[in-house]
Amino acid sequence: MTYLSLIKELATTYQAFENYSATHVREMGLTATQFDILATLGNQPPMTCKELGDKTLILKGTMTGVLERMEAKGLIEKIPNEEDGRSYKIGLTKLGEKTFKKCFPEHLQHLEKVFQQLNSQQIEQAVSVLKTVKAIFN
Repeated sequence: MTYLSLIKELATTYQAFENYSATHVREMGLTATQFDILATLGNQPPMTCKELGDKTLILKGTMTGVLERMEAKGLIEKIPNEEDGRSYKIGLTKLGEKTFKKCFPEHLQHLEKVFQQLNSQQIEQAVSVLKTVKAIFN
């Protein structure tokens, strides 16, 4: 059962990353989920809720409430879907675009502060091992 130590490291590593990342995102006035949506819609054409769900880690049940709160903040807008009159697409408003252009680069810089402690070979090795681990579950 040597894999138990791997499970522990995967879980604690994700928790540490999420804590570091989410703390900074909250300082910018967003939740981690709102930032995920903002980052996904940034520099992209509007997309349906399904497309947005496929490109993020957000569950459908969570998506509706998050989108409603982001719409109330003026960050996103619902646009009629010309391809399917029963649905709509989600796009960034001007405020949403401005927020994305400010927050996304700031957050990348925040993450770079810690990831610069790894050299490119270490990053490539970590990515390779994580891909291998992920593949055993697919």
